[in-house]
Amino acid sequence: MITIATEHPVQDSLALLHQRHTADMHSETPPESIHMLPADALAAPGIAFFVMRKDGEAIGMGAFKRIDDHHAEIKSMHVLAEHRGGGLSRRLLDHLMSEARAAGYSRLSLETGVQPGFAAARALYAKAGFEECGPFEGYWDDPNSLFMTRAI
Repeated sequence: MITIATEHPVQDSLALLHQRHTADMHSETPPESIHMLPADALAAPGIAFFVMRKDGEAIGMGAFKRIDDHHAEIKSMHVLAEHRGGGLSRRLLDHLMSEARAAGYSRLSLETGVQPGFAAARALYAKAGFEECGPFEGYWDDPNSLFMTRAI
């Protein structure tokens, strides 16, 4: 059984998710171009954090961060590699979009990498209707980053 629910980002059961996400972000990206938030930063006001569990085991996570009253940014979306390929990433993304819409946002944006390891993420976002855009909310024109946005 798969569930997705709001949870606190700092808990022992999420350690593997945070470790794998951090390792993936650092595998191909120069340090100055890594924009992930550590677990404790995901607990900040203005961030909604969700955990995907399969039979109680944490297998995915994702968040959105308020930019303004109408615009939020997807942060720290990750599904463990051994659970990919069965539509769970799309299910998590759809959940984030639905929750953001319910919270009153009308636009979601994101930053992802341009390196080969991010190809599946870019394809997922494009298939979900995200389109390339320029940097937003504190980002800069970074050749290692791709920015995407969509109305929700």
